Amino acid sequence: MINLNSNSVILKTIRFFKSTTPTWIIFNIDLFVCAASLFLAFLLRFNFSIPPEFTQNYTLILLLVLGIRAIFFFFGKTYAMIVRHTGLRDLTKLILVVLAGSLTIGILDYFTYKFDNSRLLIPFSVIIIDFFIAAYLMTASRLIIKFFFIEFRNNTKVRVNVIIVGTDELAVATKRALDLDTEVRYRVVAFIDDKKQNHRKNLEGISIYPLYRLDELFEKNEVNSLIIAKDYISPIKKNLIVEKCLNYKIKVLTAPKIKSWINGDFSTRQLKQINIEDLLERDPISLDSTNIRKQINNKVVLVTGAAGSIGSEIVRQIANYSPRKIILLDQAETPLYNLEIEVAEKLHFHDYEIIIGDVTNQMRMNKIFERYPIDIVYHAAAYKHVPMMENNPAEAINNNVLGTKVLADLSVKYNVEKFIMISTDKAVNPTNIMGTSKRIAEMYTQSLNNISSTSFITTRFGNVLGSNGSAIPLFKKQIDQGGPVTVTHPEITRYFMTIPESCQLVLEASAMGKGGEIFIFDMGKSIKVVDLAKNMIRLSGLEIGKDIQIKYVGLRPGEKLYEELLCDKENNLPTYHPKIMIARVAHNDFELITEYINIFERLIKIQNNLEIVKLMKKIVPEYKSQNSIYEVLDTNSKSNVSGKISVN
Repeated sequence: MINLNSNSVILKTIRFFKSTTPTWIIFNIDLFVCAASLFLAFLLRFNFSIPPEFTQNYTLILLLVLGIRAIFFFFGKTYAMIVRHTGLRDLTKLILVVLAGSLTIGILDYFTYKFDNSRLLIPFSVIIIDFFIAAYLMTASRLIIKFFFIEFRNNTKVRVNVIIVGTDELAVATKRALDLDTEVRYRVVAFIDDKKQNHRKNLEGISIYPLYRLDELFEKNEVNSLIIAKDYISPIKKNLIVEKCLNYKIKVLTAPKIKSWINGDFSTRQLKQINIEDLLERDPISLDSTNIRKQINNKVVLVTGAAGSIGSEIVRQIANYSPRKIILLDQAETPLYNLEIEVAEKLHFHDYEIIIGDVTNQMRMNKIFERYPIDIVYHAAAYKHVPMMENNPAEAINNNVLGTKVLADLSVKYNVEKFIMISTDKAVNPTNIMGTSKRIAEMYTQSLNNISSTSFITTRFGNVLGSNGSAIPLFKKQIDQGGPVTVTHPEITRYFMTIPESCQLVLEASAMGKGGEIFIFDMGKSIKVVDLAKNMIRLSGLEIGKDIQIKYVGLRPGEKLYEELLCDKENNLPTYHPKIMIARVAHNDFELITEYINIFERLIKIQNNLEIVKLMKKIVPEYKSQNSIYEVLDTNSKSNVSGKISVN
């Protein structure tokens, strides 16, 4: 290793060339290299004894060769390459330019021979030798300069030890990107790979180790970061690696997949810190793409709530199956505008319509169904915030029930093929107004399925990671602000699923559904919310209780400790997809449920929350309020009820 303190002159020289070296210097250095390679080619060809007939014409030969090289260097712009950032593309281009020059020299030499019917000005063997020497010297000189630049630059920076998980192309590209980083001096101490054939081997001069030796590597080396550089790593293995890193307080980063590299290149700026969503991922879902494409291809699809977290992901996935048109409906102006830009510029899908509208506005919705020959409706528009709906039952019923009724009735009127309702696990044995309103909406659409040609399908799943109003964005914000992180109860658990995963299952279920089904998804294991919060704090590099506090604030109105996916009176039937099941539910009478909804319409007009909730409990007998002012209705205690309940 070269000592910086004893080589300050060299370092200053490198800095000078880095900032001020004009292109003509590079151009002339290349010509000098070509002159040297030509002389060496003659010496090697004639065993270091060049015949007089060539020495007499050597000046002419040199001028001819350098002239041709200069022309090709100029038009090939080899002088414009930034030497300290020389890459494979640059070296390939350089070799091709040298080769083109050598071929031109050979062709001119041949025609000169034919013209004066004498010997060759330059022997072909010399031209060939000259090509290899020139190509070697020019590429080697650039790599040497690059090496010394990196070496001296790195001596000015603090060293960061890194371990890379992976040994394929992405891992190699990550290592090279670390070598070229201009701000941090990274030192890769090991590659991790579980393939037995790679153990005890080297990659880029770095040893490859099995995963079980990770703790040993952490203890022997002062590792600062671990980078996961694999296109796919199983969720179990990923969680194991992250858990080990957190125990040693080592930062975990992920490298982007090759297809997402910026302009086809990879730099350390594209490394991202692993987040909680990555740890909650599960194995990829196998989809029946043929069946989904058959349903969506060349169809007009309406997505309500299209600007929301679920609706927007449904739009993204539908766009892959060649629909004739997607109608993006939402009342949120700015998010809908942002989605429009994404659909056009990122997804490159242009057969869409952006419509601002409220699903409860029957005239507006009728105009949409009248104008477009809609084949499929994905109904994702809903109020989902539990405490907020607990305080606004009239709006919960108006949007979630009456809005669904408007769309469902129009779907029947205009002969829509399928209506897919996005529901929630909170509709199961509901303890809050939001969940109950979604259950009533389920009941209405199911009752319609029995009397219409439209197939009404319900999909029911739990919390989705990163959705609007979910715990994860709130925790992130609280951590960024220095805490505390607020958790409602130390024992509260939730099912979690990523947004793409849930929407994939929605498409699969809607394709397999014939009508009347309530599909429930395999949500995996329920997770303690406090464990989620703890992992997010640790992933941020902070210490629980020291840097960030966790504060328990109590259950919110309508909230329960444990979510369920099936009602007590329901059981499930399997489908051909292992992650999708069908809930057996009692059939609902269309006339009766319609009568109840008509009563809701009258109660909403007078904003009588008490009577609204009473009717909800009558329609859904399993609805028992928790941590709510409406618990009094479950105990049949009518005294002072009206005084306790406000009308919003």
